[in-house]
This record gives sequence, C-alpha cells and structure tokens, in this order.
Amino acid sequence: MKGKYRIGITLLAIWAVCGILPVWAGVPTEKVRETADRIISIVSDPSLKDPAKAAQRREQIRKAVDELCDWDEMARRSLGKHWAQRSEQEKKEFVHLFGQLLERTYIDKVEGYSGEKVNYLGEKVDGDYAEVGVKVVTNKNTEIPVVYKLRARDQKWWVYDIVIEGVSLVNNYRTQFSDILAKSSFEGLVTKLKEKGAE
Repeated sequence: MKGKYRIGITLLAIWAVCGILPVWAGVPTEKVRETADRIISIVSDPSLKDPAKAAQRREQIRKAVDELCDWDEMARRSLGKHWAQRSEQEKKEFVHLFGQLLERTYIDKVEGYSGEKVNYLGEKVDGDYAEVGVKVVTNKNTEIPVVYKLRARDQKWWVYDIVIEGVSLVNNYRTQFSDILAKSSFEGLVTKLKEKGAE
C-alpha cells in the first residue's frame, strides 16, 4: 500500500491532536474526535510505553479502532462486485482478514505518531451518511486534504472510507483486490491476506 494511503490510516489516531474543531461540528465529527482522544491517551500513557506492555497497548488501540470503523462495510466495498459471489463463511473470513490488515497498518503507524497538526474543516450530513473534512499539516508544512466518510448504523456513526488527496482508500483496495482476482482466485486473495497478517 502506497505511503499516502498509510497516512490515511495514521490520521485515524491524530484527529484530536492540536485540531481546530469548527463551532458547527456535529455528531459525526464528535464521534471521530472522541475515539481519537481515547487513542492518543493510550499512546501517551507512560505506563504503557514499556516494551513489555506492547501487546496490552496494541490491544487497547485495536479496541478503540473497532469502535470507529465499520469493517463489514469497508470490506464489502473493497471487494466490490465480487462480494455477492462469496458464501457467508467466505464473507466472514474476508472481513476478519481485511480488518486485521488495516488494524495492523494502523497500529504500526499510530505508534510512530510525530505531532502532525489537523484542522477540522466541517462536516456534511445527508441522512444516514456523513463526511468530515480535515486538512492535515505535516511537520514539513505540507498540507494534505482528507475526507472521512461515515454512515449511521445501530444509532452510531461509523467510518467506512477515507479519501486522501481525492483518492479513496476503499477504491484503492478494490483495484488491488480486483487485479489479484483477475490473475488468481478468491482463495488466492485470501492466502495473500493471510500472508500479510503473518508478516
């Protein structure tokens, strides 16, 4: 996965840090901010910085991310037209492996957080769907526009896609998965995801 997509996963952790929250921000923005506050608290906790506490720290981060990301929806959209062809058991396994892939990438990045700044630009809500726009300013003063897409489910807001500099994370994975499926099979894709998880 290319660098800017990895940046997108990292951003899940830094929304709250030095962010400027607009006065019109509503529930979707507050949802991601609440989760980000929790994650930053975990990363900054002195009692969890000991290498011996790495597994405990990562487990807490994983739980926080699970409460924000709609893995089922992200996996379904990433598999695209191939989703409907899969059995319920295959879908369940794919969602699990896909979630592991993003979680691992995310946790690796969040633990290397280095003080990026985030400005909240506002949100748009259309029924059960919402977008939260931000501008990330790196330590080199490079500005990166990011849009977080959420949907309401079970009376909560969940992230189902991240658009970085106009490029969708879900669409990026869909392209990669489609290429693999065109050359191999669903079983081959699952094998590659398992290999990634074992690295």
